[in-house]
Amino acid sequence: MIVREIVTAVLFLIACGTVLAVLLVLAERFILNFGPCAIDINNEEKKLTVQGGGSLLSLLASQNIFIPSACGGRGSCAYCKVSVSSGGGDIGPVEEPYLTPEERTRNVRLACQVKVRGDIAITIPREYFSARKFRGKLVSKRPMTHDIFELRIELNDPPEIEFTAGQYVQLESREYKGRESVMRAYSISSAPSDRNHVELLIRLVPGGICTTWVFEHLREGQTVNLSGPYGDFHLRQTDAPIVFIAGGSGMAPIWSMLRNMKETGSTRPAMYCFGAQTQRDLFLVDELRSLEKEMPTFSFVPGLSNEPAGTNWNGETGLITEIVARKLPDTSRHEAYLCGSPGMINACITTLKKAGMPEDKIYFDKFA
Repeated sequence: MIVREIVTAVLFLIACGTVLAVLLVLAERFILNFGPCAIDINNEEKKLTVQGGGSLLSLLASQNIFIPSACGGRGSCAYCKVSVSSGGGDIGPVEEPYLTPEERTRNVRLACQVKVRGDIAITIPREYFSARKFRGKLVSKRPMTHDIFELRIELNDPPEIEFTAGQYVQLESREYKGRESVMRAYSISSAPSDRNHVELLIRLVPGGICTTWVFEHLREGQTVNLSGPYGDFHLRQTDAPIVFIAGGSGMAPIWSMLRNMKETGSTRPAMYCFGAQTQRDLFLVDELRSLEKEMPTFSFVPGLSNEPAGTNWNGETGLITEIVARKLPDTSRHEAYLCGSPGMINACITTLKKAGMPEDKIYFDKFA
């Protein structure tokens, strides 16, 4: 009897709290009228007038400015960081865990948690101005390894995308088996010249909402939604020799860059060191070997860190950092472009710096 009364009391308190929260949201939306509010972007590079009361993330999206967000504005992914120089109000409890002390000094906020209740001034990367929402059809889902699929998406609305090799899009999953719809970032692996399609290399993350949807539920012919392009990972226009380093699905932006180099007739010396554990983790090897024949200044160096003894592998072995150190003992004149896990990238940065590469010549995209 006592247990039943306690459960009833707890349920009553939860119900009251839920009703109160809903009433507060409705009151702010329909009773409080904040009127027209100005959003000043990048020191008057762009000015918007919106109806106040909504989140900065949603109001920017209503004006076709899409800030990356993976959680749908619930404040749990911390992707939607922007700098708010004025009008953002105080940092809320949802934001606090995601903002470092250094970010707070730069007025960084989560756009989904900033309520626009008056004029506000923000700073965002200029590439966000060109990001768009796209609807397309999955025309090909090709297995590359035991845990990586290549998706080829034909764009329908709008039918074309302009991007720089190295950039990424956000792919939206559908709800399945009680799992919510989310958006996740994936680098584009196709060449920028193919404006009607987007290709992605997606590696399965055990328990991952979006990757599980891709591997187990997404079918050819299905409609998919994405947004982009985003990111500032791209080749710099110099004559410096290039070293590319990647592992797993970190292949994606490098493959896009290499295809673009081929199409534009680049003659820059470039070496691509790709790290894998065993031969079953290698892919696009034939395509990259063909690229070596078509681009005399390019070389592809795959390396295996955990290949069993006695196999037919006669290529490089060891950690990718060891392979890079053997192949490039002097990197003082090079530029580096790295893509993969944070641990791999950090280790490679240390190796390259030891070989003489200035840190400001090392560019990377960490897949966290």
